[in-house]
Amino acid sequence: MRRWLNSIVTWAQAVAERRLPALTRLRVAEPLPIDIHRRRIYVLPSRFGLFFCVLVAVMGIGSLNYNNNPALMLVFLLASCIHTALLRGYFGLSGLRLVEAVAAPVHAGEVAELRLRFEADGRRVRRGLRIERAGSARGFELLPDRFASPALRLPTERRGLHRVGRIKLSTRHPLGLFVIWSWLHPQAQVLVYPRLEAHAPPLPGDGSSSGQRRQRSPSEEVHGLREHRQGDPLRLMAWKRSAQLGRPLVREFESPAGLEVLLDYAHLSHLPAELRIERLARWLVEAERRGLRSELRLPGNQVGPGRGEAHLHAGMRALALLP
Repeated sequence: MRRWLNSIVTWAQAVAERRLPALTRLRVAEPLPIDIHRRRIYVLPSRFGLFFCVLVAVMGIGSLNYNNNPALMLVFLLASCIHTALLRGYFGLSGLRLVEAVAAPVHAGEVAELRLRFEADGRRVRRGLRIERAGSARGFELLPDRFASPALRLPTERRGLHRVGRIKLSTRHPLGLFVIWSWLHPQAQVLVYPRLEAHAPPLPGDGSSSGQRRQRSPSEEVHGLREHRQGDPLRLMAWKRSAQLGRPLVREFESPAGLEVLLDYAHLSHLPAELRIERLARWLVEAERRGLRSELRLPGNQVGPGRGEAHLHAGMRALALLP
C-alpha cells in the first residue's frame, strides 16, 4: 500500500511540474539568472479592485435599465481603465530578470543586507515594483536600459551559510486595482560569521610568537586606550585617564612587524564549543586590528599564518562553518 501511494505521489508531482511548474518551483532553489515569464505571474484583484468592479457592474446594470447612453459611455470608459491597469501591471513584471543576489557577511545577531539586481529588455518603464521577504519589503522602479539593485534587510541569529529563501516580487501599479506577483527562489546563500565574545581575555601570549608575554620595546608607539579586561598587566594601566573618567583603562601599543599569534581551538577545551568559536573570532579580529599575523588551528583545518582582509575572511568563514 505504501509503495502504491508513493507511486501516486510521484506521478502527481511529475504532472504538476510539467503542467504547473510555478507551484512546485517554490520548493526548490533555482540557479541565476531567473527570468519572469507568463507562467510565473499571478494576478488577483485587490479589495479596492473588487469594490471598483462591483461599482462598475452596478452602474452598467442601472445604465441599461434606464437606457442612459452617457452613463453607458462612462461604464465602458471605466471598464477600459480596468483592462488597461491589468495589462500595465502584468507587463510591469513580465520580462524582468533577476541576475544577482548577494549579501556581505555579517556577524550573528547583526542584520545582513541582501542586494538583488534586476534587469529587463525593451524600452518599457516599470514602476511600482516591490520585493518582500519575511516581513522586510522594499519598493523600486526599473528604467529602460538600466538596472535596479533594491536591498532587503535579513536579521541573523546563528552562524553558518543560510539560504536566501523565497522572495515575493509584486506590483499594484498603476491604479491599485490588481495585485500582480511572482515568486523567486534563487540559489543564493548568506554567510554569517560567529558572534564576537563580548569580554574576551587578551590574546594568547599578548601577540608574541614565543607564547610568552612580551615586554614593550622602543619600536612600539601608543595606539590608544581601551577598557580594562581581566588579565591585563598593571604596567599598561592609564592611571591618570582612568581617574578622570572613573573607569579602568589600559594603554595599547602599535606592535612591530613580524609578530605572530597562535589561535588553537584545542587549547580552549575547557570551554563549550560555541564559546570557543566566539572567543577565537574575537581574537582573530583583535589580532588583525593590532596588525599581528595570526594562525588559526581548527579540527581538520588550518588558516594562516597571515594577516589582511582575505586572511580575516578565511578565518571567519572557517569558524562559521565549523560543525
